[in-house]
Amino acid sequence: MKGSTLLTDLYQLTMVAGYFQEGKSKQRANFDWFFRTLPFGGGFCVLAGLDQLIEYIVNLRFEDVHIRALERLGIFSKETLKKFEGFKFTGDLYAIPEGTVVFPHETLIRVTAPLPEAQMLETTLLNIMNYQTLIATKAARVCLAAEGDPVIEFGMRRAQGPDGAISAARAAFVGGCESTSNVQAGLLYDIPVRGTHAHSWIESFPNELEAFRAYARAFPDSCILLVDTYDTLKSGVPNAIRVGKELEKAGHRFLGIRLDSGDLAYLSKKAREMLDQAGLKNARIVASSELDEWIIESLKKQDAKIDIWGVGTRLVTCWDHPALGGVYKLSAVEENGQMTPKIKVSGDPEKITNPGRNKVVRIFNHNTLMQGDVLLREDEEVDGSKPLTACHPMYPHVCKTYKAPFEGEELLVPIFSNGELVYERPSLMEIQANTFRNMERLEPEYKRLTNPHIYKVSLSEKLNRVKDRLLVMHR
Repeated sequence: MKGSTLLTDLYQLTMVAGYFQEGKSKQRANFDWFFRTLPFGGGFCVLAGLDQLIEYIVNLRFEDVHIRALERLGIFSKETLKKFEGFKFTGDLYAIPEGTVVFPHETLIRVTAPLPEAQMLETTLLNIMNYQTLIATKAARVCLAAEGDPVIEFGMRRAQGPDGAISAARAAFVGGCESTSNVQAGLLYDIPVRGTHAHSWIESFPNELEAFRAYARAFPDSCILLVDTYDTLKSGVPNAIRVGKELEKAGHRFLGIRLDSGDLAYLSKKAREMLDQAGLKNARIVASSELDEWIIESLKKQDAKIDIWGVGTRLVTCWDHPALGGVYKLSAVEENGQMTPKIKVSGDPEKITNPGRNKVVRIFNHNTLMQGDVLLREDEEVDGSKPLTACHPMYPHVCKTYKAPFEGEELLVPIFSNGELVYERPSLMEIQANTFRNMERLEPEYKRLTNPHIYKVSLSEKLNRVKDRLLVMHR
């Protein structure tokens, strides 16, 4: 994210300039990033993108080229441009780690910093975190549908531009994909890269058998043959079997075939029979062709004989829910030396914000399964030996009591303190492992693709009282 300082909306810069002019350069404020609605009709999200946000903040500087670009806009005074020259992030940032399962209305990132600095992060934070969290969530759903089969992210050619393709490959890996077809993403993030060949390879040769043999000569130890260019069962699979047996006779292992069109359930069953009868029982069947979690779930129910799933367009574009509606809202401002809670009021209860500097505690039962999340004031403590009563974030008369004993885990961890990075950044493999741990601790009813159970996110009684008091003030 080097050189991305101006990857923002102009209104962030005008607000920053206004804060400078109004003497608010030192006034501290608190902003929260959260989302209100789960995508895909699902029961959870997987948080992703934090490492890119860290990289952006570490490199957040207005270089000469940026100052000249702002000067050309003709709306900033020389005094303001001078203040931009020394701009950097000096505040505190807490976040829930990547790979954590998260839910609506809870604080996922908490930024406390001088107003201009906290404001400056908004657009870029939303751009990074909303997209990668959406992709990681879609990938997790696809992997759940695949029931442990490897899933390859295949979507680069349909992604929203080069950066979209690279970010999607990273986030898909966070969500559980085994590998990507995107070589650049593989290089940048050390993601395993997988691929076979296209129909054009087959068509460039006089016949299919010759094309298969040529590919096998070039890649004898990583040979997967695309069998649906002409006729899958009459020529594709028989020719692949012939070449596969030739490879194995020469001391190589034939990896398998790929199906990219047609009735994947029927074709995979027939192909499996033909491969097994030919003695190629270890050959694997890869399927692609506009797959998503719904199609994979259906194919699984039909007992399709597919071993590996290549998922592209509908993953990287999030076909059925193209954006996560994450927001970045001010929740407290420093007044007379103290942080004063602030609230956004709306006729829509879902859009009323939670005031103040808050933390998120996840409640686990004795089996270490997730039971619910509670937002508390920053200075509150949770005692797992005593019952905990918490209120619905929109309907305070609806309460839930967590019976003792239980385990409580604070989810927000320090990332920046006084502008200094204090977080040990995990590897992408460690982040993916965190996703797997979280998914194991989430009960099955929340992971259903259809009509999942609603996970409880509540407010502590103390936070609820603060919220109610502010709502009364603004009536």
